[in-house]
Amino acid sequence: MIKLYGIPNCDTVKRARQWLDQQGLPYEFHDYKKAGVPAAELPRWMAELGWERLVNRAGTTWRKLDEATREAVVDEASAAALMQAQPSVIKRPLVHWSDERLSVGFSDELFTNHRPRA
Repeated sequence: MIKLYGIPNCDTVKRARQWLDQQGLPYEFHDYKKAGVPAAELPRWMAELGWERLVNRAGTTWRKLDEATREAVVDEASAAALMQAQPSVIKRPLVHWSDERLSVGFSDELFTNHRPRA
């Protein structure tokens, strides 16, 4: 089963969900706002994707943080603490594909390349 992580009002998450629906691919949606960031998954995400790639420094949540908080994100531990406290700072969507691969972000090309093989 594909698991898509994000927040429901994010336009990129909406496009990703629409793409999966159009392809007829079943998925489970994990809402960071309601369920938080799964602490057991975060270390794997950072190991495979890199904490730098997960922290969305271009997003509204990042820009709204005070300068001291932004400057304190310097390594995996500080990034993990921020992502747990402010899930909206994680680049979206993060997808755990049925074949165990991970991806972050959305584009037709990215999702087509990660689409489960028949």
